[in-house]
Amino acid sequence: MSERLQKILAAQGVASRREAERLITKGCVSVNGVTAQLGQSADISVDEIKVNGVLLGYIPEHYYIMLNKPRGYITTVSDDRGRKTVMELVSELNVRIYPVGRLDMESEGLLLLTNDGHFANLVAHPSREKLKTYEVCVRGNAAHAIPVLKQPMMVDSHLVQSKSIKLIRQTEKSATLEIAIGEGRNRQIRKMCKNVGLEVVSLKRISIGDVKLDSLPIGKWRNLTDSERFSLMRGD
Repeated sequence: MSERLQKILAAQGVASRREAERLITKGCVSVNGVTAQLGQSADISVDEIKVNGVLLGYIPEHYYIMLNKPRGYITTVSDDRGRKTVMELVSELNVRIYPVGRLDMESEGLLLLTNDGHFANLVAHPSREKLKTYEVCVRGNAAHAIPVLKQPMMVDSHLVQSKSIKLIRQTEKSATLEIAIGEGRNRQIRKMCKNVGLEVVSLKRISIGDVKLDSLPIGKWRNLTDSERFSLMRGD
């Protein structure tokens, strides 16, 4: 059956669909010896599809990883500017996996990685809106800002709203908030806080759906349990 190349690459565990599109655009993918074009379709049962010269067609062993991402690492497979990537933290696996979703360079906490394209698409699809919870340390008048943060607001021309906000700790100059969101747009929480006059000092993702970071040390990873994986794949 003929399918879009990015869908085939995701199903084979090569990359997420978005990353697969980048591979195709860079000329890393060929079909029957000819460099593939974005939007092209193929049939893996008939066509010879190669990524960086490696023939597809086998079913890889799937990996499902939870990483406690430190600050200073970017959430990408590679970086042409030489910055540290999260892949350096899981290099001992010696398998090709990729991040599901993103955390910006200055953020830390729970990040999922896999080589199962179906799993990645289910978890990341906007229609599922898995609740993502963050621990956010801020400077500013948190007591004044929280009621405003609970209301819908515009961020990058999109109307967004937190699912819940809790005040965890309060000092004279700073506060720690627990903020849960569904959408997860680029730097959404940082921009929401800026809109209400709060400066984000640190931001850590502590859970995605029912999967919690808990006591996993910074910079370390572990395999997801079957129950964690199944909970992430559910549509609720």
